[in-house]
Amino acid sequence: MKSITINIDNDRLADKVIGLLESLKNEKLEIVSKDDLEDLKLLKATREKESITFEDY
Repeated sequence: MKSITINIDNDRLADKVIGLLESLKNEKLEIVSKDDLEDLKLLKATREKESITFEDY
């Protein structure tokens, strides 16, 4: 799988690009927010740590 990061400073243009990419989802295109990806990486890193039950939290 290849990843591409696109930085767009203009909200109107960003909406157009996202709309174009959304139309390609049926071609197995996956759109992931960079912020979401960073959150998932941090979450994955915590899985290796010892956890406590919710009640103990």
